[in-house]
Amino acid sequence: MKARFRPKFNIRKGDSVVVIAGDDKALDKPRIVRRVLVDESKVIVEGVNIVTKHTKPSAQNTKGGIVKKEAPIHISNVMLWDPAQKSGAKVTRVRKDGKTERVFKVKKEAEGGKK
Repeated sequence: MKARFRPKFNIRKGDSVVVIAGDDKALDKPRIVRRVLVDESKVIVEGVNIVTKHTKPSAQNTKGGIVKKEAPIHISNVMLWDPAQKSGAKVTRVRKDGKTERVFKVKKEAEGGKK
């Protein structure tokens, strides 16, 4: 993918995220991002989307057998975890002293009676 059209994501390696869609959906359980696949718009998250892979015996793995590993999920199915709000939160970018920082957006409380 050309650098000119490369997408920018707010999620980076090592961030705490919550899975908001799919079989491993858990809005109150933060997990760690292991890898971000920018060209594919996917992330590999610790303990999410576990797949089993059957491997043949080889020089490195003499026994072979069944290996469980994490498969990538789409980046739209995860949301950054905000420890202050204790939930997933949206992020905005703010420039401070020539550097870009990620800042969590504050959730508005639900107003009673209005629809």
